[in-house]
Amino acid sequence: MAALGHSEHADRPPGPIGQLRARLVGVLRAVPIRWRILSIAALNSAVVVVLVAMIWNGAQVLGSAWHDVRQVRESDRILALLESETGRLQNLIHRYINQPSPDLFAEILLLREAVLGTLTNRAAKDPMLSGSVEELERTTDRFLNGFGELRSVQATIAKTYEEQVQGPARDMAGLYSIIEGATGHRDALIWPSLGKSREAFTAMLVAANSYYLSQSSGAADDARRNTETIEKTIPVMIDLADNDLQRMALRRLAARTMALREGFAKLSEQLASRTELLRNTIDASQAEAIGAIDDLSTKMRQREQKAQETFDRTLADISRRVLSIAVFFLGIILSAGVLIALSIRLPLQQIMAAMRAITLGDLDREVQGTKARDEVGAMARAVEVFRENAIAKRETEDELRASKEKAESALLELNAAQQNLIDAERLAALGGLVAGVAHEVNNPIGISLTVASSLARRTEIFEAQLKGEGGLRRSQLEEFVQSSRDASQQLVANLQRAGELIQSFKQVAVDRSHTERRQFSLSEATDQIIASLRPVLKRSPITLQVDVPEGLLLDGYPGSYGQILTNLFLNAANHAFADGRAGTIAISARPRGTDDIEISFADDGAGMTPDVQRQAFDPFFTTRRNEGGTGLGLHIVYNLVTQQLGGRMVLESKLGQGTTFRIIIPRVAKGGTQSSESDGSSQWPNRTMSST
Repeated sequence: MAALGHSEHADRPPGPIGQLRARLVGVLRAVPIRWRILSIAALNSAVVVVLVAMIWNGAQVLGSAWHDVRQVRESDRILALLESETGRLQNLIHRYINQPSPDLFAEILLLREAVLGTLTNRAAKDPMLSGSVEELERTTDRFLNGFGELRSVQATIAKTYEEQVQGPARDMAGLYSIIEGATGHRDALIWPSLGKSREAFTAMLVAANSYYLSQSSGAADDARRNTETIEKTIPVMIDLADNDLQRMALRRLAARTMALREGFAKLSEQLASRTELLRNTIDASQAEAIGAIDDLSTKMRQREQKAQETFDRTLADISRRVLSIAVFFLGIILSAGVLIALSIRLPLQQIMAAMRAITLGDLDREVQGTKARDEVGAMARAVEVFRENAIAKRETEDELRASKEKAESALLELNAAQQNLIDAERLAALGGLVAGVAHEVNNPIGISLTVASSLARRTEIFEAQLKGEGGLRRSQLEEFVQSSRDASQQLVANLQRAGELIQSFKQVAVDRSHTERRQFSLSEATDQIIASLRPVLKRSPITLQVDVPEGLLLDGYPGSYGQILTNLFLNAANHAFADGRAGTIAISARPRGTDDIEISFADDGAGMTPDVQRQAFDPFFTTRRNEGGTGLGLHIVYNLVTQQLGGRMVLESKLGQGTTFRIIIPRVAKGGTQSSESDGSSQWPNRTMSST
């Protein structure tokens, strides 16, 4: 229906617009497609050249405006850096004045050099700031010189505090100790006044230190008040002194107290001078510098605003021009592109309609446009060839379909025959075991039957003697007991032997006839399988060595393991030790890691050539086909190991030096009963072989 709709649409007569479009398309199709595409590329290139020229011209103007903006912003960053550095320098100076330390002084010097470096190296070279740097430098110099004066005052204050406050205070402390030592006992009349004076002295020291460190007016008042208390208590203590040592010490205490008061007054004046200098030189200069920086920042922002306006105006003008030219050329390019696209799309639609018809099976519809001389015409002719080939292919497919059905039928028959051969091989191995075990069981059963018959005859004779007239002698009774004991021992031994053979064969037969999964001991299973193979061993000069330790448990399929071991043994007996050749077969097992067990089946027989090794596991490959070999023994072994037990198998052999099969199987079988042996035609995994 879709193809029919397209056909009706194609057959409908076009209108005036369609006729004009068809004429334009016809004119354009006279030009090769590559030249049509190149014309679009040429138009695009022209647009690009014009736009690049306009953008380059505008970029020059924008670059100049943007340079001004960046210069203003850089100057603003320098001013912000100066403001930050001077503010930080002011804070460090205040901290140094309150608590002088070498680290703070070193940091102040470094920051001072940084401020001077910013002014000298950056601000002086900035074209926006070059006219204002002198004022900033003058303000900064005054600010930094004030720090030098402040340090000088601070050194004087420290000296005054050490010499005129701390020095008298240390002397007074020693005098108090002398007075206390000269006082014989605490009941003396001088002791209360001495204690009061000593307490005032201690409080005065605390207040003086607090005032020196924090410049607290309250601490200064406390220091003065306690000094006055000391001065008032000294005359009282002099009147109450009871020896000359006390009076001499008290007079010296009065002199040192007066010196302390004068030194404290001088310290107060110097601290006030320092505060005034800090306020008028450091803080005022800092405020003046910040004001100058703020004025410059305002000018920078005004310049930045003007530069930004110029930048925006230029960018808008360039955008309008580029947009106008782009719209003009875009109209031309779109018109040319539409016409060129129609000259390509319409013929391609015809080709697509023809290909769709071919896909839907409508091979009778001819392809349009095969007479055109452009590239699309060549495509139309190629589609026409494809249509003709499809017609020929359809006829060929009908013939191939019949041949395929015959081949599939033959393949099913071949698969069924292969499976029948595999099953027959398994049954033949089991049948051989049955015959061998029957022959082996026949010996103990026959001996037991003979002994039982003899015992029965002896019993009848003994019964006749017992019932006879002559009576039964002791020697006859002892002879009967002895012969009965011997016969019973032989019966028990032979019947036990027969029972063991039957039990082993029964277990092996049950395991091989059922694919049930169970946990079994590898040692017990190996012994049972070896017991079932004893008849074959007796008929051939083969020595069997078994080294399977106790305790190796497998969770898998014991029947598959028995089939593997039996097939390997029969394969060795028929090929490795052909024509009655003597030799040794060694079966061993050992743990391989925590999850696997490695089983080795080795013989010292004839060995294999590299060609035989490469085909050893292939189905129906045998070197003794003329002697009845089927070539399925090792194929069955490999399938059981890799598919049902989930393991891997390695063949190592060298001609004349024997063959070794190494089987690595997991302790818990990973395969299942639904193996690929159901159809006998599946592919098995790659196996490893070695001829060394």
